Amino acid sequence: MSDSNRSDSNRMLKWLWLSALVVALDLASKAVATHYLTLYQPVPLFPGFNWTLAHNLGAAFSFLSDEPGWQRWFFSFISLAVSVGIIIWLKRLASTQQWLAAALALVLGGALGNLWDRVTLGYVVDFIDVYYQQYHWPAFNLADSAICVGAALLVIDSLKGTHSESAEKTDKVNET
Repeated sequence: MSDSNRSDSNRMLKWLWLSALVVALDLASKAVATHYLTLYQPVPLFPGFNWTLAHNLGAAFSFLSDEPGWQRWFFSFISLAVSVGIIIWLKRLASTQQWLAAALALVLGGALGNLWDRVTLGYVVDFIDVYYQQYHWPAFNLADSAICVGAALLVIDSLKGTHSESAEKTDKVNET
């Protein structure tokens, strides 16, 4: 790998500060929610928004939460594998791919925040409850929010299509 590629990959790994910030804010907010809220007892803030402590044994939307416990390690393994993949992807990005790097860093931070809960607690702490009349969105947390924002940025970045030229240049340099 040439020195310019090495400095590009190091520059892109600097986005890990954003992942670390997401993890720190996520874990701190979950600790506050766990300390001050009572499990499944909503605290209304304003119409359409409650704080409600919930423990999610499954994945998004409580998928597989009724299973006997194997899902904890299954989802932990998936989170870990995705996190390693994202770090490798970040390392290989060209320095011009800032939006993609930010998106990946947000997804990584969210995945690691929820992974920490899953491994240490056996469930993910959720506490944000958004609703309309009697229809409630499944409770979520800051990690989930970071993953959603990161995923939206990934879609926007892919629609822009500007990073393909940078990736081709990086590939050509890597071949030499």
